[in-house]
Amino acid sequence: MSPGNRLLRQKPSPGKNPSRESRGDVRRGASDGIARWTDKLKSYVDHHRGLFLSTGRRLLAEPVQTLMTSLVVAIALGLPAALYVGVANLQQLAGRVDGTAQMTVFLKKTASADEVAGLQKLLRDDGDIQSVTYISSEQALEEFQALSGFGSVLELLDENPLPAVLLVQPQPLFRGDLSRSEALVARMAELAAVDDVRLDMKWMQRLQGILEIGQRLVLSLGLVLSLGVLLIIGNTIRLAIEGRRDEIVVVKLVGGTDSYVRRPFLYTGIWYGQLGGLLAWLLVLLALVWIDGPVDRLATLYQTSFYLTGLGFSGLLALLLSGVLLGLLGAWLAVARHLAYIEPK
Repeated sequence: MSPGNRLLRQKPSPGKNPSRESRGDVRRGASDGIARWTDKLKSYVDHHRGLFLSTGRRLLAEPVQTLMTSLVVAIALGLPAALYVGVANLQQLAGRVDGTAQMTVFLKKTASADEVAGLQKLLRDDGDIQSVTYISSEQALEEFQALSGFGSVLELLDENPLPAVLLVQPQPLFRGDLSRSEALVARMAELAAVDDVRLDMKWMQRLQGILEIGQRLVLSLGLVLSLGVLLIIGNTIRLAIEGRRDEIVVVKLVGGTDSYVRRPFLYTGIWYGQLGGLLAWLLVLLALVWIDGPVDRLATLYQTSFYLTGLGFSGLLALLLSGVLLGLLGAWLAVARHLAYIEPK
C-alpha cells in the first residue's frame, strides 16, 4: 500500500473534526450575539433609569416650583375625577331608589273578597311582577291617621273614604324602563276589580336626565382640563429648555442628537404628570372624607345604609396613567417646538 493510500485511509482524530469545529463556532457566535444584545438592553435600561432618577432629583432640588406645578396639574385632573365620583354615587343611590319603586293599584270599593283574592293570585302568577302586598282600607286609614295628623277629623266621617290597595313590585328589569312600566300599568288597569293604577315615573326620568348631564359634564370637563394640563406642562418644559439653553448648545456641539437632548425633558413631563395624578387622588380622597360625615347623618335620617364610594385603587391607576400620558405628550410637544430653534452657531 502506497503512502498516499495510507494517508487517505487514516481516520481523522477527534480533536480535528471539521464539522464539530464549525458547530462550536456557530454556538459561540450565537452566544456572543445574545450576550451583545443583552448588554445593549441592559445599557439601555440603565441609561433610562438613571436619567429618570436624575430628573427626579433635579425636580427635588426645586421643591416649591415642583409642588406648585404638580398642584395645578392635580387640580386639573382632580376636578373631573371628583365630578365622576359624584355621578357614580348618584347612580348608586338611584339604583337603590329604583329598586324600591312600586306601582299602587287602587281597588274598587265594590270588589268582593273573592275578587280581591283572585286578583292577587293573578298578579303574583304574572312573570313581570316580583311581589304583591295587600293593604286593606282599614289599614290604609290607620296609616293615614298616623302619618297625616288628621285623626280627629277622619273620625267625624261616616265611612272610610280610602279604598283597599295592592302594592305591586315589578321585576328588576323594569327598573328605569318607562315604556315597559307604562305597559304593565295599562295591563293592570284593564282588570275588573281595579279602579286605578298610579305610577310616578317623572322623578325617575328627571334623575336619569341629571345623571346623563353629569356624565357628559365629566367627559367635557375632562377634555377641557386635559388640554389645560398639556398647556401647563408644555409651558413649564419651555421654561426649562430656555434655562438650559447653553447646556443644550454644548451637547449638540459635541455630537449629541435631538433625541438625546429630548429625553430629560420628556421624563420631567412624566414626573409632573404622575405627581399631579397622585395629588389629584389625594385631593378627591380628602374631599370624600370631609363630606362623609354629613352624608352619613343624612342617610341615617332617611333610614338607609348609603355609603360614599371613592376612586379606589383602579381610580388611582387611571389618574396616574392619565397624568403620565398628558405629561409626556405636553413635554413632547414643547420640546419638538422649541428644541429646533436651538442650534450651535
